[in-house]
Amino acid sequence: MRTLLTFFLIITIALVAEAQKQKDKVDFKVDYDKEIKKLAENKSIQQAFNVIDELEPQTNKDLILLTEIPAPPFMEEKRGLQFKKMLEEAGADKVWIDEVGNVIALRKGKAGGKVVVLDAHLDTVFPEGTDVTVKVSGDTLKAPGIGDDTRGLAVVIAVLRALEKASVETEADVLLIGSVGEEGLGDLRGVKHIFEKGDLKIDSWISIDGGEIGRMVTGGLGSIRYKVTFKGPGGHSWGAFGLANPHQALAKAIDIFSEEATKFTSTGPKVSFNVGRIGGGTSVNSIPFESWMEVDMRSLEPERLKKIDEIFNASMKRGLEEYNKGVKMGAPLTMDVEVIGLRPSGVQKEELAVIQRSMAAAKYFGADPSVSPSSTNSNIPISLGIPSITIGRGGIGGGAHSLHEWWMNKDGAEAIKFALLLTVAEAGIAK
Repeated sequence: MRTLLTFFLIITIALVAEAQKQKDKVDFKVDYDKEIKKLAENKSIQQAFNVIDELEPQTNKDLILLTEIPAPPFMEEKRGLQFKKMLEEAGADKVWIDEVGNVIALRKGKAGGKVVVLDAHLDTVFPEGTDVTVKVSGDTLKAPGIGDDTRGLAVVIAVLRALEKASVETEADVLLIGSVGEEGLGDLRGVKHIFEKGDLKIDSWISIDGGEIGRMVTGGLGSIRYKVTFKGPGGHSWGAFGLANPHQALAKAIDIFSEEATKFTSTGPKVSFNVGRIGGGTSVNSIPFESWMEVDMRSLEPERLKKIDEIFNASMKRGLEEYNKGVKMGAPLTMDVEVIGLRPSGVQKEELAVIQRSMAAAKYFGADPSVSPSSTNSNIPISLGIPSITIGRGGIGGGAHSLHEWWMNKDGAEAIKFALLLTVAEAGIAK
């Protein structure tokens, strides 16, 4: 596992370096503000904007319908089937579900060749059994997952409907995707599959997530996540006193890691580390037979991520060895280290066309554009050197990842128009 992880990190660093060379090849002669304004004033695009306004009641129904179909981690199938049906009804040329559950729709372009993706993720963070009934309170919709990222799915459907009803023809093919496994331990598995196992050649990637129009994610915040388990024989707290205690060993390892990681992260580009969950043991009067924790480490810089990964693994090994030296009775502890999350990092130059078009489109709709890194589906294509961006789903909302999540349709149609305009700008309007 360590050999595979080291290989992955080395490859990621090489890919990011190569991708950066490609991103340096930017056409500085293009006036993107002018390009976007001209495209937005195109008669068919204006018609598509009108359709989006007319479709607002339908889009709202779509959002409620999809939200009330549970999509727990690794259990997105039912929602995916409904999303597929909606894409078919909206007029896609072809719709299919791949081996891991991604729903993919093709809208053919006039010229073909180039492929542009518009993506939102199907999954939510909420476990099976969560009440996802949408409650309407005035102009506010309340339900777990109503915003993140079910609203993104509704935007994708609305974009397709508007393109079809307004007969907007693009030069490039457009893929509209509802991807699985974006959240948590899903570890971007849907997008990873598309690029690692799929046969699609993708030239430009747009994900819908986040909030308002002006907020754009242009960098991939990489992460490595582990589950570490210390194991021992276990026993009675009195009768077996003296046996190795996994909780105490884990505490020692955490202390060593925290000290070493703090030294490393105190200087240089930002790196974060977090022990997020701890568990194990059977009762207060039992020596536990295992103790486990889950750890998250993040950085935009692949080299920095690689280094804190090395610090973490060395700390775990040292913690186990130092604890076992003091074991006087019974067998020493053992340790399992499992990678439970691996998201590559990557950066892009702001001069990249998809970023400049996104900023120009945001300004066209009166937003103040800002760019920042985050961990989204775009991490994967960014790390591979494919021009990518994650844009907001619009409206206003709050309580993401909580049972009290809410969303309000304040200028939500503008976000749909923004997504459509950016997609057509990337795909090229047919001449």
